[in-house]
Amino acid sequence: MFQTVTNRLFFCLLLLPLGSLAQSTSTAWIRGTLVDEKKVAIPFTTVTLHRTTDSALVTGVVADEAGVFGLQAKPGQYFLKLSAVSYREKIIPAINMGAQDRQLGSLMLVASAKRLDEVIVMGEKSQMELALDKRIFNVGKDLANAGGTASDILKNIPSVAVDGDGNVSLRGSNSVRILIDGKPSGLVSFKGGSGLQQLQGSMIERVEVITNPSARYEAEGMGGVINIVLKKERKEGFNGSFDIITGYPSNFGAAANVNYRRKNLNFFVNYTASFRNTPGRNALYQEVYTNDTTFVYRQNSTSTLKGQNNNARAGIDYFFSPTSILTAAYTWRISKGKRFSDIQYLDYRPNTTNVLQSITNRTQDETETEPNSEYVVSYRKTFARQGHELTADVRYLDNWEKSDQLFTQQTFLSDGNSSGIPNVLQRALNDETEKQLLFQLDYVRPFAKDGKLESGLRLSARDMTNDYSVTQQNTDNSWTPLPGLTNDFLYVEKINAVYGIVGNKVRKFSYQLGLRAEWTQVTTTLKQTNDVNPRSYANLFPSVHATYDLPRQHALQLSYSRRVRRPQYNDLSPFMTFSDNRNFFSGNPDLNPEFTNAFEVGHIKYVEKGSMSSSLYYRHTTGKILRIRQVDEAGNSTTRPENLATEDSYGAEFTGSYALYKWWKLDGSVNFFRAITNGGNLDATYQSDTYSWFTRLTSRFTIFKSTDFQWRGNYEAAQKTPQGTRKAIATLDLSLSKDVLRNNGTLVLNVIDVFNSRRYRSITEGSNFYTETNSQGRLRQINLTFNYRLHQAKKKMKEPGEGEF
Repeated sequence: MFQTVTNRLFFCLLLLPLGSLAQSTSTAWIRGTLVDEKKVAIPFTTVTLHRTTDSALVTGVVADEAGVFGLQAKPGQYFLKLSAVSYREKIIPAINMGAQDRQLGSLMLVASAKRLDEVIVMGEKSQMELALDKRIFNVGKDLANAGGTASDILKNIPSVAVDGDGNVSLRGSNSVRILIDGKPSGLVSFKGGSGLQQLQGSMIERVEVITNPSARYEAEGMGGVINIVLKKERKEGFNGSFDIITGYPSNFGAAANVNYRRKNLNFFVNYTASFRNTPGRNALYQEVYTNDTTFVYRQNSTSTLKGQNNNARAGIDYFFSPTSILTAAYTWRISKGKRFSDIQYLDYRPNTTNVLQSITNRTQDETETEPNSEYVVSYRKTFARQGHELTADVRYLDNWEKSDQLFTQQTFLSDGNSSGIPNVLQRALNDETEKQLLFQLDYVRPFAKDGKLESGLRLSARDMTNDYSVTQQNTDNSWTPLPGLTNDFLYVEKINAVYGIVGNKVRKFSYQLGLRAEWTQVTTTLKQTNDVNPRSYANLFPSVHATYDLPRQHALQLSYSRRVRRPQYNDLSPFMTFSDNRNFFSGNPDLNPEFTNAFEVGHIKYVEKGSMSSSLYYRHTTGKILRIRQVDEAGNSTTRPENLATEDSYGAEFTGSYALYKWWKLDGSVNFFRAITNGGNLDATYQSDTYSWFTRLTSRFTIFKSTDFQWRGNYEAAQKTPQGTRKAIATLDLSLSKDVLRNNGTLVLNVIDVFNSRRYRSITEGSNFYTETNSQGRLRQINLTFNYRLHQAKKKMKEPGEGEF
């Protein structure tokens, strides 16, 4: 019986959107609460509704954390089936539905005597779930994710791209708000998306991609919101999962996700430890034009980053009652890295490209330590009516980063003899801190039959510092600060927000109107030079979402939202990277926020063996933030963000899943877009009009009963930029999984970037220069991962046509 029950668990969960799309104008609600023999709520119970005449499944839902459920049905005769892991299945017969809602009260389930004595095989969510307002990607179902980091996982998600430096973009927009469990995280404070390389993928349950968020979410993020949800169990008793990872180049790790629940107390612990040696390589060719003379140089570099990462997350849930839950959690992370890079500059005689004049070798030896702490207390209260709830969340982030870099540089003539240029020894010290206090309150209250009011407030205060200095050794072994490269940078940010949303349904038409108000104060200070730059502004961010249910399991949605990208710490910090002393990257203290009006029309269609969603979107952006490269007469470049006048982006996206056979399943997406960028406010040449596209296809085969094989192909077409072109990228990943130890364990072997083709190539041009780059931040990776489950279900892939979307 357990196998039958659990095989339906996620199947019924995913029927919820399907059921809601198919409602007619004369539906009514069936509501109830699931409890055990001691009247303690049973969370996440599967509730399915069946017709009495033929037992056909009509719709289904999974109860929330308080055991409360609600589903809709047309007039008729039905029965309910209640299914929960470790409990006996229960049937509620003879439910006669008319025009009035039915309140069933508390429904008791009886525990099974064998509830932890057998291996459970249960239905699993599809790798990709589609909804009109977001897409959900279940991380564990993509075999290529085994052994990877959060950054690797994002590379595998449709519409999302991650460049060689770890920067994340969504639908071609590099302004994306990245959240962890729906809230900001210290992982993405200092380094943006590249900080996700420190988060082990085995801690992640799913990734939610929201391309046009409502007023409920922060207005930050022009391209949308990516929410990374970490694993957390609340099942009765002791259960957990454990991972061991090995790979080449060196990738060793271990992870544990453990949960223990007894009555009204639930304890959870997640811990991961990893060591990685990540090799990279980069090549650059540049021409600089001065009067009638062309200066050419080539640059080749190799690097290795050896990193140790430890992540620990522990917490407790206390159930005051089935409808009242208090959660406290603490997360501790520490990352220690050792980076060594070797750069070679080849300078050619003027007006030649093959007559070598001199060779310069530069090395970087960096030691980096990053401890981070997060403290969270949250409370959730649900009320008698389905959807009526209050949540409050307080969190404090305390992050720190220390970097110590030593640089050596030597220059020789082309024949290897001394050039007469003195050797250089330099040192860069960098201390960064961040402290953020965040409070958020959200309240949802249903009204009438299908109406809902939402409101909330958010208070955020963040202080960041950067003590940065670069010194150079003199001939007498003393050290002298380099001009303009020593200072203390202070960043103080306060953002307060309130929002309100009203939604309702009239026959087949549903709507949601929202308005968010945000007050922002940002002050940056350079202490040594006493340069103070205060910013203060208030903005309104409306959102509109409207849905129309069409016949035969179709639905259509229109949405609009106004978004903002505020310059963050790294965008504003004037300090330059110094590892490459010919190519400098920095922030811009004078940068202003950019604003976007985003419009989208979405459609979703369910078929017998799968589902497909499609959307058309348009974004109009003012003050577009892009990095601009400038090169001086000596050939040294500076790249920093600037505000360009406007950008207009048009696109069409198609995403779907289909089961050709029970043993062969496909997931894929394709995105076509046009982006017109106008930077004439800075330079008449900063213009681009590009047509581009990217696609991703995953094919998974069940070879034998417990063995799966998967391949995934990715292609990103070339794209024009205001200063040149970013060239195309094509990659292939292969994976093989095998269940062992009576389905308690799984072995996964994957090869990421089989052909070593994940290279980021670009051409950048200006009035006095031409630059080509070819970089690969991570070479082909081979991983072997072993996952063991203790009193947890081994999830079995289901058919996309079984209604999970």
